[in-house]
Amino acid sequence: MDFPENSIRSAGRSGSIEVITGSMFSGKTEELIRRLRRAQFAGLKTEIFKPSLDKRYSATRIVSHDDKSILSTPVDSPSEILLLAGNVDVVGIDEAQFFDRSLVDVCNQLADNGVRVLVAGLDMDFMGNPFGPIPALLSVAEYITKVHAICLRCGNLANYSYRKSDEAQVVLLGEKNNYEPLCRDCYNKALNR
Repeated sequence: MDFPENSIRSAGRSGSIEVITGSMFSGKTEELIRRLRRAQFAGLKTEIFKPSLDKRYSATRIVSHDDKSILSTPVDSPSEILLLAGNVDVVGIDEAQFFDRSLVDVCNQLADNGVRVLVAGLDMDFMGNPFGPIPALLSVAEYITKVHAICLRCGNLANYSYRKSDEAQVVLLGEKNNYEPLCRDCYNKALNR
């Protein structure tokens, strides 16, 4: 697979949108951090953002489930990203599903201005429905990476984030005590479909 960071850029500054998506525990944040660190190592100016409501591991860091982390700025809305991302080469956004649909316009504006935009987020909520702005971002992205976890019940590739509790709200921050990655078959069995 050819990733954008392996491409040779033309003399001009060319913006793009890259989306890293999949279920919980699939390595989305880990891959986002990897790409951001490579950009920093290359001397590119980066700004990294996350929703301020996500304080699971840290208020000011993006942290993967395997404890890799990188400094970030928590924001309440996508419009703040535009205000804080002046004169940068690369913008990273984690947990993008928690932002509203205006994130799509923000990412497009940044890319149109020559910024490489890296976005990570869940593509489906716990009910298997498209989640937040991710589906719209997938449609405008130049590059899409779909990552998978391993189904905890059968060992196949997992594409679903199964919620173990009966809580019905769509946004429920949690970890392994609240969610488990499941393949389609095990997910449907868990929902008694």
